[in-house]
Amino acid sequence: MSNAMYNKMWHQTQEALSALLDKETQKMIEPQRNQVLIFQTLATFYIKYVQIFRNLENVYDQIVHPQKRILIRKVLDGVMGRILELKNEMVELELTEFHYFDDILQDLKLAPQQLDIPIPKYFLKEKLEVIKGREKILAQILADSGIDTSDMKYPVKGIPFDEAVKLIQVAERARQGRLRALFMKQIYLQEYRAKQSKMLGKKVTDTWAAALRIQKVWRRFHQYKETEKLREEEMIFLGMNPPPLFNEVSATVIQAEKVDCLRNEVQIKHEEDYREALVTIKNDLKLIEGLDIKENLQDQIWHWFIECRNLTGTFPDYPDIEEGGSAIIFSNKTIQQEEDEKWKMSPSLFLPAMKEGCNAYREIWMKKDESWNFSQDYDPELIKEEKRKELESEIRVQVDELMRQELKNLKLAVDRERERPVKAGKKKDKKGKKGKKKEKKAKKDKDLTADRTIESLYKELVEEGLLIQALKVNLSDYIGDYSYLGTTLRQVSIEPMPSLLDVRQLITLYGIWPLGSAAVHEKAPLVKSLLLAGPSGVGKKMLVHAICTETGANLFNLSSSNIAGKYPGKNGLQMMLHAVFKVARQLQPSVVWIEDTEKTFYKKVPNAEKMNEPKRLKKHLPQILKLLKPDDRILIVGTTRRPFDAELQSFCKVYQKIILVPRPDYASRYVLWKQIIERNGGVLTSALNVSCLAKVTDGFTQGHIVEVVKGVLTDQRIRQQIHKPLTAVEFIMAIASMNPVYKEEEESFKNWYAKTPLGKKRALAITGGSAEKAKDKGKRKGKKEKKATKKK
Repeated sequence: MSNAMYNKMWHQTQEALSALLDKETQKMIEPQRNQVLIFQTLATFYIKYVQIFRNLENVYDQIVHPQKRILIRKVLDGVMGRILELKNEMVELELTEFHYFDDILQDLKLAPQQLDIPIPKYFLKEKLEVIKGREKILAQILADSGIDTSDMKYPVKGIPFDEAVKLIQVAERARQGRLRALFMKQIYLQEYRAKQSKMLGKKVTDTWAAALRIQKVWRRFHQYKETEKLREEEMIFLGMNPPPLFNEVSATVIQAEKVDCLRNEVQIKHEEDYREALVTIKNDLKLIEGLDIKENLQDQIWHWFIECRNLTGTFPDYPDIEEGGSAIIFSNKTIQQEEDEKWKMSPSLFLPAMKEGCNAYREIWMKKDESWNFSQDYDPELIKEEKRKELESEIRVQVDELMRQELKNLKLAVDRERERPVKAGKKKDKKGKKGKKKEKKAKKDKDLTADRTIESLYKELVEEGLLIQALKVNLSDYIGDYSYLGTTLRQVSIEPMPSLLDVRQLITLYGIWPLGSAAVHEKAPLVKSLLLAGPSGVGKKMLVHAICTETGANLFNLSSSNIAGKYPGKNGLQMMLHAVFKVARQLQPSVVWIEDTEKTFYKKVPNAEKMNEPKRLKKHLPQILKLLKPDDRILIVGTTRRPFDAELQSFCKVYQKIILVPRPDYASRYVLWKQIIERNGGVLTSALNVSCLAKVTDGFTQGHIVEVVKGVLTDQRIRQQIHKPLTAVEFIMAIASMNPVYKEEEESFKNWYAKTPLGKKRALAITGGSAEKAKDKGKRKGKKEKKATKKK
């Protein structure tokens, strides 16, 4: 796609955004009471913003004009933030993390796949060098400390010497057996050929009968092949089977990838030229226009002096530097205008930024003639406008100093006024008091490692195994399909289990977007902690690693099993947490992962685990969450397969967002089987009934499927596929020995979730109550309990 096409896409998207912003401001004024209509309004805006985001993200990634990219980036961050705000409003309205838009998607003529939220490519592009450098340092530290990263992925278990000897003997005997069998086969073939030659010695009487027999066999084989070919063509025509070479990368795609790479290089070059131009153009302006600007400013101020003298009879007081100097005199804003602006401010923190972006687009780019700028390099005139303002404000400071002195001289010469002494004592006292307060605050927040560098702390945490290397896993590798019956089930009061792609979307919204963009994290509804709860093998750990891969975040492991015996005692624990969060802040974004997090909140610690002190972090985690600010791009992620073992109240206080990760449904299993077989070297043919596999493996997780596919598709089996295609029976035989996740286990997760704060509110809303009633009930219970204790 050419640059002109991306420009056209940008103009269309910008127009769509302007129209959407107008609609949204209208809807905010209109009060609504019907909950269904409110949700439909929010959902419609959410879906439309997602479509705009998809287009804008694509445009920002591909457009090369540096000044356009600055504006697009500003709008892009605004759209991301608004999507998160709308998501938060839908959660508060529906009292659930999962929403279904089947009916709205039908009205808008959109497929569910178009709701998939992409991860902006600039998250990694802009800090690629930093990530690569950090990876090198991490690998070097691991190598120096003797921890091999390859062993972490695929641990090799040692076996006793006797067993090793037996394995070698078995392999050797098998080899000898194969050779003996080959030798016997050769002897048999020699004897068979000798018999055949004796028989052929006799003259064949009926050659016509033999020819007819050969013809029958050949025609039958030929017709079978023709029928098979026609059936395949019919299935392709009906859209049941993919066309030939469907999965192979075409030459056009390869060419497009090359063009993308070249475009990225052009982007980098244009941005470098733009940064250089910002300096050079400003310096040129200073030389050429600096004196004129200074003279104009002085003339304006002189006129002001004279006008004030003529109107009031006295010279004016010159505004202080803090007030803005002479700039405040010539600004056109009145008090009424400022009040109007405050009154018009939208409750959203991102709408003003988007409106500003849209206004800038209309003023600068909408009707701009760019026929001269074929290469889409920076526009020098725009830089001059921007730098003139900067230069003017810098020169104004110098002019103000000069004119302030001139005004004093005028007052002395004309009005014979003397300078009044300024009572600065009070101001100084106030400043002194403020300074003392700051000092007190500084004393409270002690830096336990003030004498140490971040590099030394980083190295220590790596060596202690608290800072680990994240696996290279993209979120797109978390395979699944959409839930197509969500709205239908909710209409008959059945709460559906979320689909795998619903989970993937929440990971993007709550984890990846805020960690990837500082602008979004600062203003969007703040999510400090996230809990992934689900049975073993559903990909909870994979999602944690995917968050780190997509955002370039550091991964800290504070699981109870990992911190056992490290940094002992109260002081040791305090030092460990201080070091972890100090490094996490300095090298943000960061993810703090607590595996099997229910152990930190055990109702009762099992005797076998008492030595490990699994509840060490229980009291500290709530305190850490309070200290995390919008500036800190740090996310605490817990994973658990047994949430029922934890104390519910303290568990839910620490984890703001709880996401149930389900076992895959039929649609997801179908996609999983196909993709995992292909990724491991398997070839899908008509002999392999994937639909049957997906149906039979109900209850089995992604982990089971991966394990089975890797077990069946050995190197030898992959080579045999040409003559012996894969069949479903091979995989079913391998999975028969595994234990699935039974429906009862999934129900236990649903029942547990119904006891969480959001789950309780949702259950009450379904039965006809409301969130407010739930709160009132909680308060009443508390009051009754207090009264009961007083009576006792």
